[in-house]
Amino acid sequence: MTTIDREHCIRLDQQDPLRPLRDQFALPHGVIYLDGNSLGARPRAAAARAAQVVAEEWGDGLIRSWNTAGWFDLPQRLGNKLAPLVGAGHDEVVVTDTTSINLFKVLAAALRVQQTRDPARKVIVSEASNFPTDLYIAQGLADLLQQGYSLRLVNSPAEIDAAVGADTAVLMLTHVNYKTGEMLDMAGLTELAHARGALTVWDLCHSAGAVPVDLKAAGADYAIGCTYKYLNGGPGSPAFVWVAPALRDAFWQPLSGWWGHAAPFAMDPQYRPVEGVRRFLCGTQPVTSLAMVECGLDVFAQTDMQALRAKSLQLTDLFIALVEARCGDHPLTLVTPREHARRGSQVSLEHPQGYALVQALIERGVIGDYREPRIARFGFTPLYTSFAEVWDAVEILRDVLDSGAYRDARFQTRGQVT
Repeated sequence: MTTIDREHCIRLDQQDPLRPLRDQFALPHGVIYLDGNSLGARPRAAAARAAQVVAEEWGDGLIRSWNTAGWFDLPQRLGNKLAPLVGAGHDEVVVTDTTSINLFKVLAAALRVQQTRDPARKVIVSEASNFPTDLYIAQGLADLLQQGYSLRLVNSPAEIDAAVGADTAVLMLTHVNYKTGEMLDMAGLTELAHARGALTVWDLCHSAGAVPVDLKAAGADYAIGCTYKYLNGGPGSPAFVWVAPALRDAFWQPLSGWWGHAAPFAMDPQYRPVEGVRRFLCGTQPVTSLAMVECGLDVFAQTDMQALRAKSLQLTDLFIALVEARCGDHPLTLVTPREHARRGSQVSLEHPQGYALVQALIERGVIGDYREPRIARFGFTPLYTSFAEVWDAVEILRDVLDSGAYRDARFQTRGQVT
């Protein structure tokens, strides 16, 4: 039986085929960053790219850069770089707007499709534990439409089967749960929804760049996701949209801005949506932010999701094993599923003073984050997280627990962002 110690973890790093990719990220000295599931680290290329956009393309090129620097095509060009990470085809993804806005677009489009197929279908089914913005958007859209639409929530994935019925228009789910790290069976649940006459909307915020995703093989209908987590696009970077080709041109999305027009500079007073996924664009695009996304996506082009997934599972397996072996006499409860098929790329631990525990760890250089209630989250990004860091993080966790340092009053004060 292999002894797990720091030397063992160092050997794993030496054998890691992804190890060279870590050098492409600007990671601060003395910090173990386990929060890439909330905000990815900065690619080293991003600083130079930002300077290029600001000083050269904007500063010198001015408005000419919409043509000469390729600004106009950025949403689709980035979409094509992102597409292989989610099992999408060429010209099937655009990078634009925010996750919340994109969800509004695709959910509205899905409800319109269902309105033509079966007007009696007016229920959106989702999980109560879904990320709140998804639920808020669904609630807001149902209220806006005022035609009897409603949101039906289930308390666990096991309840989805019974909740999807003849009145269901859309099954709206997040592939990997933001709080627990549990991964759902996308193909199986999509098949269930289709068998009951419902369409699917998948949120890939905690999936894209973290686990292999194959939207087309799963038969999914719509998908949205963010780029600032595992895709390392930068704080608040634009999100993305994918729509199954068979549904893409079925209806306008409701935010029918000029960027989604068939000929935006014709200045036509009548809206004519462009064919394809570009119709899910809305207004003028945030060029500087989009350019940063490209830096993150370019790193993924040097590997593949199977290799990243293999390391992700190694990292999370190691973290779970070490926490249980070295912190087992403390009130920590594993929330994340042990089964690989049900686990994303994070590990969530419940502790009675979870918030204070996370703050004490951050002071010691181990950055995770906290979610209500009592959940300490630790994200593992195979592009830059090392096995030795996992060992060191657990040793610091053990010391914080053994010493009771987290009980200090200064760790109880809540910041605006947890």
